[in-house]
Order: sequence, then structure tokens, then C-alpha cells
Amino acid sequence: MTATKRTCLAVILAAGESTRMKSSRSKVLHPVAGRPMIAHVVDALAGAGICDIALVLGRDADKVEAAAHNPAVTSSVHVQTERLGTAHAVLAAREAIAKGFDDVLVIFGDTPLITEAPLADARAGLAGGADVVVIGFETADPTGYGRLIVENGALLAIREEKDASEAERAITYCNGGLMAIDGRKALDLIGRIGNANAKGEYYLTDIVEVVRASGGRAVAVKAPEEELTGCNTRAELAVIERLWQQRRRQQMMLDGVSMIAPETVFLSYDTEIAPDVTIEPNVFFGPGVTVESGALIHSFSHIEGAHISADAEIGPYARLRPGANLGPHSKVGNFCEVKKAEIGAGAKVNHLTYIGDAIIGEKTNIGAGTITCNYDGINKHLTRIGAHAFIGSNTSLVAPVSIGDGAYIASGSVITADVPDDAVAFGRARQENKAGRAVLVRERNQAIKAERKKAAE
Repeated sequence: MTATKRTCLAVILAAGESTRMKSSRSKVLHPVAGRPMIAHVVDALAGAGICDIALVLGRDADKVEAAAHNPAVTSSVHVQTERLGTAHAVLAAREAIAKGFDDVLVIFGDTPLITEAPLADARAGLAGGADVVVIGFETADPTGYGRLIVENGALLAIREEKDASEAERAITYCNGGLMAIDGRKALDLIGRIGNANAKGEYYLTDIVEVVRASGGRAVAVKAPEEELTGCNTRAELAVIERLWQQRRRQQMMLDGVSMIAPETVFLSYDTEIAPDVTIEPNVFFGPGVTVESGALIHSFSHIEGAHISADAEIGPYARLRPGANLGPHSKVGNFCEVKKAEIGAGAKVNHLTYIGDAIIGEKTNIGAGTITCNYDGINKHLTRIGAHAFIGSNTSLVAPVSIGDGAYIASGSVITADVPDDAVAFGRARQENKAGRAVLVRERNQAIKAERKKAAE
């Protein structure tokens, strides 16, 4: 039976106390690229065609279960009340394992960089006749890792560094912690693991010796080192974030996205950027962003929950908040903020402007310093601006209000009533000039300065 036709249960171990994270929540809830670590793990499993998952949980069980939800998989929850080692943790999912899967895959909830390929390789090893397949990695510095002792293609043992001989310490093939077990034998093999060690715990790595003692076969498969990177501290979380970002940026550039300084661009797990988009340095993409082909994102822009259509231009120093939807060839420029607003094709919001809860028609120009006054202290209100309109600089549009097609709003206006199509609206006080008054103002100011100087002396 090929690996693709075999049934598989993935047991995700996520019951740790996260002590070294020094956090008020489980470490698997901490985000990588804007998404909980455990959600990345479940995505990899789903991508590998594994649709049955057993979650072994402890702290924050309800929240972790919610974070791990994926419509492509069926999951069961098993709470580990005692912490007696990794083998003990796997047996917390005994009920799920006992249902009878061809393969049982054991994976950690804090390995968000894992991809589908190593999981498929491990299952292929079981399909090839192995009882246990350990996923390992080659590293230039194996210090601290358990070494995989392999001879003639068979895995003889996983030797912890403290127990390794000098020759074994020189081995650079190390244990990644993930493994696949023949589902027909899993409960029996794990049940034979003892706890004759200093901590009195049941270590899943001992399954290799159990298999060999029973005449079975254990093998190892290799995965890239970074894919098996786990997380125990905030510093390690930062390393994982860096590695995830590097991998995603590289893929996007290979797919046709231009990044001038890729190391300064930060993406989210669901960021979608089409080919021929150019991204300048220091741009942040929060969740929910889609960018169409030909768009230009200038430096120091912050974008989340937004759709940017083809050939639009953003920034520099622009902020697009959730609900921002920019039409083709539109522009949102320097120090502008857009939230829950439609910006029509070819419309321009060039500088120092806030547009919130608004609909702006095509080819409309929004002058510098314009704001939509969308909040009355209780409710948000909509501003509608038609096509080909001109909104003068420093205009306040007090919502709810509608500006018609082709309308012209004079600079400095406060608009509180609807403006018809092709009308010109003024909403400001009449200017008055007082001849010669500036001389009196200067004389008064000079007198005040002289008095202050004298008092100071």
C-alpha cells in the first residue's frame, strides 16, 4: 500500500507549560507571521493530506483547540494532566490511536516551519516496511542534540549527547523529534517504553530500542534543519519569525515580486502579492492583504486587511487599515490613512489625509489635510464622494454627507450638507483684512518682551 493510500493520524503534542516563554499563554498560541504557531503545523499536515488529528493539550486547552481549527481536518482533544515525558504525552491520545490508522505521526505544536515534504517522506518509510521512522537533520553544530546512529540504512539508536561516546558526538545527523509509527503497532511499542532514567519519565526516543529488541525495523529520513526548529523562548520565537519571513520573501521574489531590500519587508501568513508588484524598503503587511499586479508600495507603509488593485501606488508613510479597497491606478500617498473605504479607479489621496468609512469615485482628487469626520462619539457614518470631484486642501467632511459627481469643494471648508453634482461648495468664514493692524500687533508684542526682559534683570 502506498503512503498516499494509507490512513494517518497526526498526534500533535502541545501540552507543555511554556515556562521558559515566561508568558501568560501557551507557547503554541504565540504568533508567527500573524498566526498561532500551532495553526502553521496543522496547515502543513492538511497540505500533506493528513485529515485526522489528535491534539494533546494542557494549558489553555480551549484556546489552543480553537487556534488549531482547520476545516480540512477532523480533530479530537486529549488533555494531558501529568507531565511524564513525550511517550506518556502520546499515550494521552490512546483513544484516537486505538481507532486503527495505518500510520501514526507524532509532531510538536511548536514547529511552525515544518513543511509537507518531510511528513510525506516519513510516511513513505512506513509504507516501505519500517515500524518507526524518525525525522532527523544534518547540522554543522550538533551540540546538545541527540545523535542518530545509522548503519546500513537502519536506525540503531538515538543517543543523547550526555550518553554518547566521543565518536558518536562527532555525528552531525541529529534527532528532530518528529516521527512516524506503524499504526497497527503504535500502542504496543509505546507501551513498552520504560522510565528507568534520572527523571523517571517515558521518552518517545526510546521506541527505537524497543522496536529493534522486538525484531522490528527503524529508519531515519532527513529534513532541512530549519524546518525542525522548535520554540521554547522569546528569542527562539524571533528566530522562527526570521526564518519564516526569509522563506516567504524568497518564494515571492521567485514568483515575480520585486523587493528592493527584502530583509526589511514583513509579511503575514496570508499575504497575497501578484507578480510585477514592487515593494520598497520597510513595508509591513498585516493579515488580510491582497496586492494586484503592477502596484507600487513605497517605503514605510503599513498595510493590513486591505485590497490594492492593479497599478495602484501606496505611500511612502501610508497606512491602510482593514476595509481599505483601492481601485486600479489609484494613489494613497504620504502620511495618509485609509480605513474601511473604497478608493475609485484613478482617484488620488495624496498627502496628510484621513479617509474612513467612505466611498470615493473614480478620478476624484482629495486635497492635502482632508478628513472624513466619520465618528460622532457614538456611531460611524458614511461619506460618499462622486466621480471626478475635487476636494480642496484642509477640508472637513462631516458624515453622513454626499458629494456629487464633478463637485468642487473650496479649500478650508467644513462640509455638513450634501453637495449636488457639478456644484461648488464653500463652508468657511468670510475673510476680513484689517489695514495696518499688524503694526499694532508687533508694537504690543515688543512691549511685552521688553517688560519680561526688565523683570528678569
